Amino acid sequence: MATQEEIMEGVTSVLVEALAAEPEEVTPDATLVDDLGAESIDLLDIVFNLEKKFDIKIDRGELIPEDLLNNPEYVQEGKLTASGLELLKIRIPFANLDAFAINPMVQNLAKVLTVRDMCHIVDVKLNNAD
Repeated sequence: MATQEEIMEGVTSVLVEALAAEPEEVTPDATLVDDLGAESIDLLDIVFNLEKKFDIKIDRGELIPEDLLNNPEYVQEGKLTASGLELLKIRIPFANLDAFAINPMVQNLAKVLTVRDMCHIVDVKLNNAD
């Protein structure tokens, strides 16, 4: 079982490698997109490398639930509806969606993901692997 420190170290090493970031930039509250410069293709690389490093499986859509974001019942005019936002909170409970909820444009969802969120999903996967 990995400790929180080991998870943070592993996530940091993946993010430094994938994003050419400086280790001191990879803080728990750093956002992947705005602070560390990740693009959508980088998120795929990050997930792949986290899976490899920690021997876990992160299912497609666990970080960004595309099926929800492409559903006209939950998205109207590029924004999540109130019911879509509530479902999103259930689907990605590890993410702090408070700022996103003010203006829930689908295109901005990836911007809320933080290093802490990545550590959390790794921790959950490791603890559920037993």
